[in-house]
Amino acid sequence: MLTRKIKLCHINAHITCRLCEGYLIDATTVTECLHTFCRSCLVKYLEENNTCPTCRIVIHQSHPLQYIGHLRYPLLFVVFASRAAEIKKQRDFYQKLGMEVPGDIKGELCNMKTHLDQRNGDTKSEDTANKEAGEEKPEEDNDYHRSDEQVSICLECNSSKLRGLKRKWIRCSAQATVLHLKKFIAKKLNLTSFNELDILCNEEILGKDHTLKFVVVTRWRFKKSPLLLHYRPKMDLL
Repeated sequence: MLTRKIKLCHINAHITCRLCEGYLIDATTVTECLHTFCRSCLVKYLEENNTCPTCRIVIHQSHPLQYIGHLRYPLLFVVFASRAAEIKKQRDFYQKLGMEVPGDIKGELCNMKTHLDQRNGDTKSEDTANKEAGEEKPEEDNDYHRSDEQVSICLECNSSKLRGLKRKWIRCSAQATVLHLKKFIAKKLNLTSFNELDILCNEEILGKDHTLKFVVVTRWRFKKSPLLLHYRPKMDLL
């Protein structure tokens, strides 16, 4: 069986986080453009930004954290560990011969140790914070956004091609989006795809990323509750 050795420098660009310039830890990808970063780096960056750090594409105007995906890359840990072992062997070789270890080897080993310590520290701090938060407020674990501002909705069908919902009155978080409603309707009607639905308010098609709060404020501001929405099969407008 033929094997081929690939130098680490040839793949570094693909397994390195652009934000911290270290190897990817808990690799997380922006779903819009598929650029990948360390999870902690990307989450921290998106606290003040809504664009991809690499290509500057807008991830989402208001909820960018909902549009990133957590990936697992066991290979990264293997590469990181193997590189560290290789550097350690080089250091031991020079020490065995009584020679001074070159500065670049010392520097790289030190940088890798620092990077790993920082990552372990970040993970430990995050786990500790989550544990403390869970101990202080265990009831929030199963809150399911019940403590959010709530919106009452009436979902009516205005197409003969679809059947009406058995229970058309619902109440949910104001932070829920039109996409959530599409998935809910598709689930209740046993549809193969929620993308084949349009949801309308005042005969205007709503965008999938619109929150119910936004819909109420912009299209139902001075009207009485509940918010009346209609659904129908998706229409392709030419």
